[in-house]
Amino acid sequence: MNQDTIREKVKAIEGEREFLVQLLNKPDLGILSIDVKQAIEELDELIDEFEFTFPEKNMN
Repeated sequence: MNQDTIREKVKAIEGEREFLVQLLNKPDLGILSIDVKQAIEELDELIDEFEFTFPEKNMN
């Protein structure tokens, strides 16, 4: 798997973050909100580590 393929997959995963945020805002989530918060935090860490490891190519 090359860097561009990995970048595309991470971007797709990053796009699902908004779904988790919307899910977190549901009032009837109950104790599952803890798991959703943790998933968001871990996703943010994954994205940060990816961007640190594979910085965006400067196309200019």
